[in-house]
Amino acid sequence: MRVTFLGTGSAMPTGERFQTGILLEAAGDRLLIDCGSGVLHALATTEAGYEGIDTVLLTHHHLDHVADLLPLMKARWLAGEESLEIVGPPGTPDLVDDLLSVHEYMQDRIDLTLRGVGADTDESFDVAGFTGEAMETRHSLPCNAYRLSHSADGDGETDPPVFGFSGDSEAFPELVTFFDGAAVLAHDCSFPDDVDVSNHPTPDSLGEAFATADADIGRVYLTHLYPHTEGHHEEMLDSVAERYDGDVRFARDGLSFEIR
Repeated sequence: MRVTFLGTGSAMPTGERFQTGILLEAAGDRLLIDCGSGVLHALATTEAGYEGIDTVLLTHHHLDHVADLLPLMKARWLAGEESLEIVGPPGTPDLVDDLLSVHEYMQDRIDLTLRGVGADTDESFDVAGFTGEAMETRHSLPCNAYRLSHSADGDGETDPPVFGFSGDSEAFPELVTFFDGAAVLAHDCSFPDDVDVSNHPTPDSLGEAFATADADIGRVYLTHLYPHTEGHHEEMLDSVAERYDGDVRFARDGLSFEIR
């Protein structure tokens, strides 16, 4: 599985980071997780391009995670692509229908498949060739965290590696435990410790959640970074490390790697 961070920023642009978007690729299958502002541009710089993305998996419906949905639809239509599947938390079909009601000329331009995915059901779901599991996070809107794997990455003797994404959420041990066994986890860490914030973690609260949880996780990438984090990366990593001694790094736009 190849992971590419298309956007590691937040609702407040920095000039260096687009809003949230992550591309997963495995055995010819491609899945776009979230589609914030700038993600369409980032996609255009990849081998996949927006023409190669026919499925989007949303964590939640805040603007910095869905702003490029309609631009993606229009770009695919103009490029001659005929379909797009959009999956997300319950209410996702209504969200897309409401967006299209504002921009009526985009209605019926491409064949849309829309579905919601419930969290906390202990049931897996299939999306774009990947197998997913969802858990509801602690955020100001209903938001799903996801575990995702692809059968082509298995070797017959071991399970395929898991990529995890927290979506937007406060840090809490049960969410970290949800990612037990993940090879790579991208986790929200929006602000440094000196910012008083709810609905998102700081390094101190994230380190505590990781230390408290019963989970074995390979590597953690911090993402969804507000401008407040710029210039504070080292102290943020040090804060996490006071409680958690795992491999923790900062994500950046354009970072791409294989999980084997």
